[in-house]
Amino acid sequence: MASQSEKFVGIQISPISFIDEGVEPLLDMFENRFGINVLLIGTISWLGLKVGRRISWELEGWPDHGKPEPYNLRGGSYIRHRPEYYRNTPITNFTADDPELAGKDILEMVIPAARKRGMKIYPEVMEPLFKYAGHGSANNVFIPNLPQLLEVDVFGRTSQEPCINNPGYRNWWKSIMEDYARSYDIDGIMWCNERRSPIDNVLAGNAPNCFCPTCRREALERGIDVERVIIAFKNFYDVVQRARRGETFVDGALIEILRCIYFNPEILLWERYWVERNKDMDRELYGIVKWCNSDLEFGLNVWNRNHFNPLRKAQWPWAEMATWSDWVKPITYQHQSGGIYTNEMNMLHKSVLRDVTPEEMTPIMYKFLGLNEAPWNELVQKGLDPDTYVYGQCADAVRGVDGKVPVYMGIGVDAPRSRADQAVCTPDIVRRSVLATYAAGGKGVVYSPSYAGMNLTNLDGGAQALKELGLM
Repeated sequence: MASQSEKFVGIQISPISFIDEGVEPLLDMFENRFGINVLLIGTISWLGLKVGRRISWELEGWPDHGKPEPYNLRGGSYIRHRPEYYRNTPITNFTADDPELAGKDILEMVIPAARKRGMKIYPEVMEPLFKYAGHGSANNVFIPNLPQLLEVDVFGRTSQEPCINNPGYRNWWKSIMEDYARSYDIDGIMWCNERRSPIDNVLAGNAPNCFCPTCRREALERGIDVERVIIAFKNFYDVVQRARRGETFVDGALIEILRCIYFNPEILLWERYWVERNKDMDRELYGIVKWCNSDLEFGLNVWNRNHFNPLRKAQWPWAEMATWSDWVKPITYQHQSGGIYTNEMNMLHKSVLRDVTPEEMTPIMYKFLGLNEAPWNELVQKGLDPDTYVYGQCADAVRGVDGKVPVYMGIGVDAPRSRADQAVCTPDIVRRSVLATYAAGGKGVVYSPSYAGMNLTNLDGGAQALKELGLM
């Protein structure tokens, strides 16, 4: 059980919320009504979920606070531009010019008021930043030179996301971290990495990535035959596409896909190369922050697909992530997660699991993933139960990090729904999620994904739990 001195009760918040509701009134309410003492502020994004108002307002209406109107998001960086940090990257013009926030530095606005109240502050940043389905992406990204940094797929086509290996893009992220670490009185940075790997992309129906000149050169330096990899992935993509179209295979879809991987081992070789380079980005950013200021914390906001997808769960073990973080925040948006889980499994049931029904596979997949939830046909409507799901994922993370770093659970509060019949967040769900976190050995909570989309009445459920725990 965390003590008052170790208390970590955070909330993720968009910069627009401070404009809509005022810095001082908002922080007073966070402190006095909800017992919040940590602010995780969206400082750079082109996604409404991170820096805008509620993105699901057409389905769910507006929350019980803030401005009840759509936000004309253009996106960008919501802090002052300091060009001296960005001389080693082609991305130099990315300051947000949203009318409500143009010319403002959200950290300079909030830090003095937060420090008066003893609150901790972390810029909250997530990759990918741009065209991310389901996250309220801005219509356009007005960054000169960015198209030159985009991925190239296996067919030689320019893709939609910057290549993580491109030195211009990678150095840009390093510059951002240095800027935060040197320019502000903060407690650390929360980083989230939500990129699909090559195999993950193929199973989702997308072309595999990335075969740009940088990725080719780095792979060749590691002794990888890139041309053979391209042939292998074209074969793999073809088999998965045939499975997704419903083609009949002599031995079934699973065996046909495994056979393809067996005869094309370069698929796994490239997958490991790409995933490890993705992890390297995390490790490098951790090192940049620590070099600039060893007292700053580097927290990892960990994708819920890491515990819903067996491949990602294998690739991203907690013990490893604990070596490049000061704390971890598993994403567990319980009421929304029935829909997230079924989306994940529907993807697999179109390809590798095509020959078994979701109803048949769900109890088995639960065993593989350590879940114990509602049957398949009730998942979306019921969501995942805090007493089993939040508790189980917290306990899993606590075991995984093995005492090396604390676990702060990402508690879903009105995470945006995508279906009218999807489970709705309630005060009791939030209350039980907080209680489950501390019962499982977690050291704190972060209300997520964004205050702008939360109902105050549901946050009251978290406050009730804190009172029961003696933390408020």
